Amino acid sequence: MGTMNTFTNASPGGAIPALFVSHGAPLFALDVGETGPALTQWGRGLRAQFPALRGVVILSPHWMAREALVTTGAQPATLHDFGGFPPELYALQYPAPGAPALAQEVLALLQAAGVAARGDALRPFDHGAWVPLMHLFPTADVPVVQVALPADAGPAEVYALGAALRGLRSQGVLVVGSGSMTHNLAEFFGGAREPAPYVLEFSRWIEAALQRGDLQALLAYRRLAPYAVRAHPTEEHFLPLFFALGAAGDDLHAHYLSREVMYGMLAMDAFALLPAA
Repeated sequence: MGTMNTFTNASPGGAIPALFVSHGAPLFALDVGETGPALTQWGRGLRAQFPALRGVVILSPHWMAREALVTTGAQPATLHDFGGFPPELYALQYPAPGAPALAQEVLALLQAAGVAARGDALRPFDHGAWVPLMHLFPTADVPVVQVALPADAGPAEVYALGAALRGLRSQGVLVVGSGSMTHNLAEFFGGAREPAPYVLEFSRWIEAALQRGDLQALLAYRRLAPYAVRAHPTEEHFLPLFFALGAAGDDLHAHYLSREVMYGMLAMDAFALLPAA
């Protein structure tokens, strides 16, 4: 599926758009497809428009905890949390600095919103964070704070997590939900394949709900969206969408960077959330 690479203007008042990215398989770090270059181009445009970009706050399903842990280390390591891939994948490093001061802001905002949260000074960046960030900011010079996905959270709870951090967007911070538009790994067979029809039907239903600004339908996607359970046998890879939606607030219009499908079953949808034109 094609990409739309143009960077569009941010929200009124200079707020940075919230972003949802599908991080795909770990091989996305090397097998960049169409989505990797689209993210790189968008990141370049973002930095041109926001030269004072001071950090990224990202949530990935590959760090789940009982509460919303937050990385507070000054230089988190790169975690290769996968097995059975080519050696060159394990050689990759993403040496972005942490942002201890921003992490404390994140903790304060979460706690003020009634979210149980605490810092973790030792946690490295998992591949759900560093793989898409490699494409967005290849020079690894934008500070990064990662937030854990609470293990018992559903769509509404993850939306509230993002909503607590909404104000950071007008303070030079990019808020990212990193997950997957579809994620049924039991159907992964590798190689180039035509997109499975259910993958397209589910992905475009989500897109239509986004473009209508229909948050209630999105929150109830598991009941309403076609093939929702087949697209996501478990929810953790879809929940980061609600982190981005919460951070976006009323800015629900999705400017798509990619609608690519890899391996026939991994929808790589990526989009910035902007005010409706």
